Amino acid sequence: MRNFITHFQPMIPQEEPQYQRRIATSQVTTSISITLVLFLMGLFGLILFHARVLSDYVRENIGFSIMIREGVKEAGILQLKKALDGSGYVKSSEYVAKERAAEKLKAELGEDFVGFLGYNPLLPAIDLRIKAPYANSDSLARIEKRLLAYPEVKEVFYQKSLVDAINSNIRKISFILLGFSAILLFIAIVLINNTIRLSVYSRRFIIRSMQLVGATEGFIRRPLLVRSIIHGCISAFFALLMLMVLVYFAIEQLPELLELQDPLMLVALVVFLFLLGAFISWISTWFAVRKYLRMRTDLLYS
Repeated sequence: MRNFITHFQPMIPQEEPQYQRRIATSQVTTSISITLVLFLMGLFGLILFHARVLSDYVRENIGFSIMIREGVKEAGILQLKKALDGSGYVKSSEYVAKERAAEKLKAELGEDFVGFLGYNPLLPAIDLRIKAPYANSDSLARIEKRLLAYPEVKEVFYQKSLVDAINSNIRKISFILLGFSAILLFIAIVLINNTIRLSVYSRRFIIRSMQLVGATEGFIRRPLLVRSIIHGCISAFFALLMLMVLVYFAIEQLPELLELQDPLMLVALVVFLFLLGAFISWISTWFAVRKYLRMRTDLLYS
């Protein structure tokens, strides 16, 4: 009886080779089907992950230009920059001196306006980059008030219309991607469930034979559930292997993608695929075995 837990087939004396081949074929088909479905789920997970990273990148390029009052010494400006760097909403900051601002504007205009005017009319500035969670209209308005409260600050500039447009487009894209994710997850569950039901269907006579020799439902179900979890994890492994190859070739073509990779998010994707493959395989097998355990003998031949 112990051999049944690991192999299951030896409980049926002298099975026909054709029947054994049918069972082996159903197992291979099931594993391949689950692998492909999990690969698609993982691919869409990578798309969602990179979409989130790109949206954060776009949000964090929304910044403030803080114009400093005339007469403020550089030491005071650097002290202000240090205070801003310590605040929770600032991702990065850059001090732009009057001379550097003039050089940038000269390069953009293609003319030496300082030589023409005889003096540099520009003010020193601090360019801020805001963290993604704060890149919305309400938070930016509150940050603007805080910045204007500093005595060294004369004016604060940022593109309010651009902020609203970016956030609106990101929300629309997020809803679309979440909708596709829900649909794809539903399709994945249905496909894996149907594939496993067909696999268990090929074993229905083995299940009934075990019942006839007095095996309990738990004893019959246990090896099938363990095997389904193993198959789910193996399928997840091969799906991840395919995803790794795909990501490798994608980075070969677009090296910039390497900067978007987040190890923690990739680990979360790995764990998610393994859990998804194991859980769906387990729950689908449980319901399928339950069906044939309670089915009348005459219906097994239909």
